[in-house]
Amino acid sequence: MSCIFCKIVSGDIPSKKVYEDEKVYAFRDINPQAPIHILVIPKEHRMDSVFNVDESNSELVAACFEAIAKIAKKEGLENGFRVITNSGADGGQTVNHLHFHLLAGKKLGEKMV
Repeated sequence: MSCIFCKIVSGDIPSKKVYEDEKVYAFRDINPQAPIHILVIPKEHRMDSVFNVDESNSELVAACFEAIAKIAKKEGLENGFRVITNSGADGGQTVNHLHFHLLAGKKLGEKMV
């Protein structure tokens, strides 16, 4: 198991957990890009990125978004937040385990690039 996110889920690498259920694990990013930067990942490594989402695994994406809503409420993000996922090298993905970035804690710019 060489995936850093799989090692975080298994407890081999410590993290600052903010949420966990049977399908999803969420933790604070160690290099935050906003005052609140939480990574939300499916515990099971069934796909590397959204490029590989299909009918056999899309329930994990739904579980991640359900968790994001719960986390946003728990964190008090009523004024808004951003959810980003990077896919592939040209998309800026650095860890090949499907994950979503929840960014908040300040007014985020309207431009994405």
